[in-house]
Amino acid sequence: MSELKRTPIYPEYEKLGAKTIDFGGWDLPVQFSSIKEEHEATRNRAGLFDVSHMGEIRVTGPKSLDFLQYVSTNDVSTLVPNKAQYSFMCYEDGGTVDDFLIYMMAENDYLVVVNAANTTKDFEWMQKNNHFTEEEVMITNVSSDYAQLALQGPRSEEILQTITDTNLTEIKFFRFDQEVYFTGMDKPALVSRTGYTGEDGFEIYIAKEEGPKLWNLILDAGKDKGLLPVGLGARDTLRFEANLPLYGQELSESITPIEAGLKFAVKVNKEADFIGKEVLKAQVENGTSRKIVGIEMIDKGIPRYGYEVFQGEEEIGVVTTGTQSPTLQKNIGLALIKSEYAVEGTELEIQVRKRRLRAMIIPRTFLKQN
Repeated sequence: MSELKRTPIYPEYEKLGAKTIDFGGWDLPVQFSSIKEEHEATRNRAGLFDVSHMGEIRVTGPKSLDFLQYVSTNDVSTLVPNKAQYSFMCYEDGGTVDDFLIYMMAENDYLVVVNAANTTKDFEWMQKNNHFTEEEVMITNVSSDYAQLALQGPRSEEILQTITDTNLTEIKFFRFDQEVYFTGMDKPALVSRTGYTGEDGFEIYIAKEEGPKLWNLILDAGKDKGLLPVGLGARDTLRFEANLPLYGQELSESITPIEAGLKFAVKVNKEADFIGKEVLKAQVENGTSRKIVGIEMIDKGIPRYGYEVFQGEEEIGVVTTGTQSPTLQKNIGLALIKSEYAVEGTELEIQVRKRRLRAMIIPRTFLKQN
């Protein structure tokens, strides 16, 4: 068995009593205190996440925009420097290679941030589909250069502002600043107003050697404001409540962004051709045979990933994510089901171990977002 990879922040986990697990080949904290406590802190105050395992790929060169337009479903031409965009890479059949963020650093210079477990696959996919010369487009995997932290929650700005002179209020949603200096640190960080929790907050990219120092600096700055370090467990319950997809569950090589209800990031009418455009355009125009819906349990039980969904005796789909929502105190989930059954208020049954339990289709807006 190959040794698990570790982020630059790993040595700090033990000091905080973290419980770690194998997450896609990475040794990462599932929790520091408890999932519910960390979830509640992020929703109401602030949580600090080590997301240094995420992948970063630099795309540069005079044809970099043309290349990104070809491999991305969103319209990259709408970006300006210091603006970010959510997008997908898709296969020809519309299935999803990955979902990711594109940061426009400058003209002909982009940073693409991808899911950790997909970094190698995405990098190879981009190289395979780069039909330009090396002088026109250069694709570089720079993942090992960065530590990445996410500070999320309603008190995030207040906490982060105490350790920088940059006016963080000026960094608007899906915008970023590449030259943010933090107290006592020599190298600047890229700070973007983005996140994966449904709360206000920031994602911070800094040279890997500065990561542990910044981690401790932020924890210290927030200790009197209710900030907690947060692991993967609460990261998943937070993103789920905010109806944010997880690759491998709501999105996969067999689930298209349209089936996942993420049409907003698929610009089928953009002038540039892109991989999967034909299939995705047909799905937008004609609908899909399957779609992801929200479900709430009527009977007592939790709808877990992979549980079958039934309507009468017909198996109509599968649960993609399910849990007891810490905020709502309800057993809710997301399920990919046949479109003809995807009507709010429809009663379904979930196969929970040896029993079938009743559930109802509800709107996917589980939480009213901050």
